[in-house]
Amino acid sequence: HQQQHAATLLAVEETLKEQNAPAEPASYFAVLLTLLEQQADTGAKGLSGAIIYLLSIVLPHVSHNTLRAKFTTMMAVLSQSLDLGSADVALLRAVIACLEAVLIAQDAGSWEQPISQGSLRSLLTLATDSKPKIRKRAQEAVAKLLAHPPPPSVVHPAAAVTARFVLDILAQAKSDMQSAMHTLQLVKSIDMTWPPEAFRELCESLMQLPKLNSPFLATLSFQSLEAVFSSATDSLGEDQFRDILIAIIDLKPNVNDSLASESWLKIVQKGYIAYSSISAEACFQSLPDLIDLILPDIELGKTSTREAATQCIWALLRECIPDSMLGSTGVEQITKTLSTGLSYRYREAWALVFLLVAALFQRLGKFAHPSMDGLLLEISNMRMEPDFEHKNEADAVLGAAVRAIGPQAFLEVLPLNLGAAQRKDAVGRAWLLPLMKGHIRNAPLSYFAQNLLPLADSLGAQSLQFVSQGREIESKVYSALSQQVWSLLGGFCNVPSDIVETFNEAFAERLASEMFENVAVRPAICGALQTLLAAVHTLAHNDIADGPLTKQQALAAEQHLARFAPNYLSQLFNVFAQSPGASRGYLVETITAFLSVITASEVNATFVKVCAMLDEALKTHKPPAAAELTERYLEAHPPPTAHTMLDLAIIMTPYLDAERSLMLIHASFVLVGQSEDAILQKKGYKAINRLAEQAEGAAARQTIESIMTERLIPMLVESAETVAMSSRRERLSLIAALSRNLADDQLHFIPAMLSEAILGTKEVNERARNVAFDTLLTMGRRMAQGGVISMASVGGSSATEDAEVPAQQQASIEEYFKMIAAGLAAQTPHMISATIAAISRVLFEFHEQLDTHFVVDILSTVLMFVVNNNREIAKASLGFVKVIAVILPREVLEPHLKDIVGSILKWSHEYKNQMRLKCRHILDRLVRRIGLDAVAKVTPEQHMKLIANMRKRQQRAKKAKETAGTSAGQKAEADSALAAEAAASAGKKSFGNAYEDAIYGSESELDESDDSDADVSAKKGAKKAAKKDKTGSSSRKSQDTGARPVPVSGAWIKEDAEGPLDFLDRTAFTHFASTNPANKSRRTPSAPKTKDGKFVFEDPEEASAAQKASAAAGESGTVKTGEEGDDYYLESVKSKDGFYRTPGGKVKFHKRKAGDDDEDVEMASD
Repeated sequence: HQQQHAATLLAVEETLKEQNAPAEPASYFAVLLTLLEQQADTGAKGLSGAIIYLLSIVLPHVSHNTLRAKFTTMMAVLSQSLDLGSADVALLRAVIACLEAVLIAQDAGSWEQPISQGSLRSLLTLATDSKPKIRKRAQEAVAKLLAHPPPPSVVHPAAAVTARFVLDILAQAKSDMQSAMHTLQLVKSIDMTWPPEAFRELCESLMQLPKLNSPFLATLSFQSLEAVFSSATDSLGEDQFRDILIAIIDLKPNVNDSLASESWLKIVQKGYIAYSSISAEACFQSLPDLIDLILPDIELGKTSTREAATQCIWALLRECIPDSMLGSTGVEQITKTLSTGLSYRYREAWALVFLLVAALFQRLGKFAHPSMDGLLLEISNMRMEPDFEHKNEADAVLGAAVRAIGPQAFLEVLPLNLGAAQRKDAVGRAWLLPLMKGHIRNAPLSYFAQNLLPLADSLGAQSLQFVSQGREIESKVYSALSQQVWSLLGGFCNVPSDIVETFNEAFAERLASEMFENVAVRPAICGALQTLLAAVHTLAHNDIADGPLTKQQALAAEQHLARFAPNYLSQLFNVFAQSPGASRGYLVETITAFLSVITASEVNATFVKVCAMLDEALKTHKPPAAAELTERYLEAHPPPTAHTMLDLAIIMTPYLDAERSLMLIHASFVLVGQSEDAILQKKGYKAINRLAEQAEGAAARQTIESIMTERLIPMLVESAETVAMSSRRERLSLIAALSRNLADDQLHFIPAMLSEAILGTKEVNERARNVAFDTLLTMGRRMAQGGVISMASVGGSSATEDAEVPAQQQASIEEYFKMIAAGLAAQTPHMISATIAAISRVLFEFHEQLDTHFVVDILSTVLMFVVNNNREIAKASLGFVKVIAVILPREVLEPHLKDIVGSILKWSHEYKNQMRLKCRHILDRLVRRIGLDAVAKVTPEQHMKLIANMRKRQQRAKKAKETAGTSAGQKAEADSALAAEAAASAGKKSFGNAYEDAIYGSESELDESDDSDADVSAKKGAKKAAKKDKTGSSSRKSQDTGARPVPVSGAWIKEDAEGPLDFLDRTAFTHFASTNPANKSRRTPSAPKTKDGKFVFEDPEEASAAQKASAAAGESGTVKTGEEGDDYYLESVKSKDGFYRTPGGKVKFHKRKAGDDDEDVEMASD
């Protein structure tokens, strides 16, 4: 067939060339139709199949007007091929495709012609054919045809013909069940609006099919009903819809028939939701009985049936209860029905029942009280049982109840019973306090002030009383309860409706005093105030339609809260000054929240007071001693007053005007110029940086720009020699912020600060290094924008003394690289290695903007440093080579491959500082980019053993890949799993950028073992794999040959220590378990015994001495682990060449101690 199709296509194309016709679908269609007519006239059918096949490909691309014009001709020639008895399957599928394309192109008027209806009947007949391929293709064609009605029709003109065809076949289902099942498959695939006059009859016919006692036919009928109900809303009236639903309810299948039950449940769900849109009240009246009918399926059905029943009831509760009926008696009936699901017979399905109860709470909202009070109390009692297995699900229901009815009604139904009078006769529910914390929304603040606040005071007083009595445990318990009550304040502050009424002077003063005096509840109060201010601010400045407060109410509430802001800020400043530095984070956020609601004049006035206090503190300030800078001291003591005042000034930077910004800049200039207190210097840089980072147009930003040239840049240049180590990160951040917005006449700032940024890449602090790299990139982006650099303005630059250097340089990215490369002429290895690292990072970022010849010059220059005898320089150079092996094109690398490989191989035998492993990783990357043969050509003879090893590894990997798996499905699953694993590992990286992956990530599987080591390890791995396979096969054999486990249904009674179980007790069901409690035995610790039964107790001092000896032996690499020999794990952790991983997943090599190398200072490898 394919050869005939190809030959016919060539003939058609030759005909088009002879006629000079364009190669368009219309031209192909005309030639093919002419050929098909000739075949029909001559009676020859040799080429008909090939022509019709090509037509089926061309017709979807032909215009509808052309197909309408040739409709009669097409039907005449295609009808001759519709001989079901002798036609080939492939030919019939092509004919179906042609009929589909032609019929879709017809307009509404064409469907009134008998030829169109006859063609549709032919398609419908093929859709019930006994041959599966023909039947499937015809069903697809009919479904696509009916889904595209000709405009402006909503219902396809062929829908009536299709409905009548379906009804005629279903009427004969008893005698021809096979055709009926094929027709039901057609109905399932059709997505259209059925004609109203045929909809009722179709539903009645489908509902009669389950009575024929055919399981397959019944399942298909339910699935077809489900598809029909998707478009049932506009097809029937209320009475007709109700009658059909009643008939469907009567057809409820056996719960053990999972397929039929799931289809029936979906029909009920869709049908009643559609019925609710027609008549909401009538649908709601039948809802209690319907839920009562479906609920047993959650208990008796299979897992899939239980889930379908739960989904059905959940959808009915959400969609079929109108707002007008939320407080009706019908809701009480539904609640009563769901309460039966909490009986013991439903114990296996309690988790699903809890889900339904939570859904009902969400739908009813405040109307759930009092109709669901009994249900809520029963769930609470179940939750309080110590051995209850569904506590998480019960907590979800209780949380939904808190959100629905509010904390006041919730605590009326389930009182906490924490008062002295209540504890005597009632059960305490202190466990509700942490549960309520995350579910309180839009509750009146007055309830907390009038009810919960006195309770917190009472519990706190009781705690103090226990302290005076020496009862520490009871005191801590009641103190914790008081703190839990205070923690509820955050939920009540989440947009309460009575802010103006309840948040008065007395309540505000109480919160302020409690915040100042009670350290334990201070975070809760600050968090509540932040929540209140943020929520009100959001509602006041955004148009939210369904918000708990209108925009006007939110604005009034924000103005009301602003009245208390100055007093709160004063109190917060006092608390801030008394708090240790480690516990100030939430205080800073609270202060910022209050600053956002007060006026600018109030902020500036407050700032002036803070600056005055800062001046007074600086007069008597003494730098803290070394003992006062330890972590333990800082966690328990507040910082000096000068540090605190400067921190407060930095917090207020976003809200300062130009005058106050200049005041802060002057103070910061003094602080950064001194070197006695490094912390003050760091905070000074931080203050200027915060001002420089403000939005464009802000007063602080404009102030920075006004003093940039005359004062700020000279200050940074002059203070470079007095920068403390702890201040470098903030200083580099400031340099980056200033570089980002430099004017064209300020570009001399970049060469003036460039050397400092380069040296910052070698900082010990990791965050400082990251900031240094970001600063280099920021400078590069600004240089790439262009401009003119005044070299005479670069302070301390030797360029001004060189007559050959022009006074002005044009800014560009190439000029920026030349500035960085000047550091290669430095006298110290530290500066040279930092310069190479800077070039690597900047080249990785901007290599696409550079000319190829310029990149080659950089490559040639840096390659000279790879062979440098200083390891610090060589290691940085190897990092550069690793980068270029990743980013440069192959045609750029190949001419310099000999120099690259030769320089790398110098360190291939150096074990110190992982140099040998780095070299092999770089070679592996080059092999992947250029090829092993190209690398082997430029490799010296003495290193060919390494190439042979790499070739052997490639062959092993290729062989393993070929023998891994033969199934394409398994291979695809493995690829997807590897991709997911790679994505997950990439997400765990601390930096998450491409440069870190290139310089630190290694895609190589090479290690430092030679061939013999590899063979030995391979043999060990093979032995382990063989042992594991042997064990696994034996276990599988035992599983295969063993008897199939028979599920045993039973229950156990957990005995109570207080006496026999009372089966009449309401909570008796909680003492039943589905597993044997005797199997849950606990292991009791026992002392070791000797062979003769004597106990052995170790002396703690001897055990400690033994551990110290073991640790010392581990450091010297002499630890042995029994018969296994060396402890390789401990050796890798303790050895000088070992490495470890940070919590972020980054590899860190062990730092070397002084004396390990006489010539060079080894740095921690990143």
